[in-house]
Amino acid sequence: MKNRRVFLVLSVALFVLLDACQFANQNTETEIPETEELAIISNKVYGFDANIAFELIEKQLSFGFRIPGTNAHKQCSDWLFSSLKKYCDTVYYQKGKGVNPNDGKPIPIYNLIGSFNPKANTRILFASHWDSRPFADQDDKNPTLPILAANDGASGVAVLLELARNLKQKKTALGIDIILFDAEDLGNAKIENSFCLGSQYWGRNLHVPNYTAKFGVLLDMVGGKDARFMWEENSNANANWILVHTWQIAKELGYENHFQFKAIGAITDDHKYVYEATKIPMIDIIQYDEVSGFAPYWHTHDDNLLAIDKNTLNAVGNTILHLVFNPPKYP
Repeated sequence: MKNRRVFLVLSVALFVLLDACQFANQNTETEIPETEELAIISNKVYGFDANIAFELIEKQLSFGFRIPGTNAHKQCSDWLFSSLKKYCDTVYYQKGKGVNPNDGKPIPIYNLIGSFNPKANTRILFASHWDSRPFADQDDKNPTLPILAANDGASGVAVLLELARNLKQKKTALGIDIILFDAEDLGNAKIENSFCLGSQYWGRNLHVPNYTAKFGVLLDMVGGKDARFMWEENSNANANWILVHTWQIAKELGYENHFQFKAIGAITDDHKYVYEATKIPMIDIIQYDEVSGFAPYWHTHDDNLLAIDKNTLNAVGNTILHLVFNPPKYP
């Protein structure tokens, strides 16, 4: 991640009409009013284990650089498929082809998809990307060498695999789909649509004909120490009601230090291409700071295990686990 637009931090009004979102151009924060009507967690769920999520990040990094077309990439994809197969009712190994935007050479694309209750009509989509960036373009040292990408990729995957383990044990009538998108981080900011190749491929080749979901959540860079997550513009424009609901769950769980009620500019990420292809409203939970931007280790060689904090993994994991068992009312 990511191809970025210019970012502007804005204050956000919580109760905003879905078709008329307006933000003041101020660097302020609007807190949720403490009212009983806003309490939305009725089903408390336990079981998300940040220690397991951390070990799953470590396992992904053990394969090496997950760059499309390499042996490490194929080995990791096979492991991800087998991991999903342990927990999910149905698993898909979507194999496609793409073009590396940096050298024009063909690359394989492996999207790994795990589904719970595949026949359920009411479905929720959770996604992350699992590949790693082939160069450290934000690093002063060795910018042409690849990075391990512990946070930018592996953290979201780990949280979703731990979610899958929980859903194997805690049954829900909802249909849950977990998609691990490939080839997200090969992109070049100067080349349009060169990021998120896996989600673009999936959008053209849905794993189930006419697939749809009530809403989706993308996890990207969700393991960094003191990470802060704000309302990204594409998410807010297309899925405001999910942002409100998810951020309120996080607040009720005590994670308002991570999930902050501020708005930022648009980020080109997998959720954008999912929405364009399917019109599934989807939000992006992604680390961003209104002063420094992405984390200081973003696209550098410091994006390794030392960048990961279990407290952040716990906050994100528990939030999405509670989202499954306390879903919003669908508009």
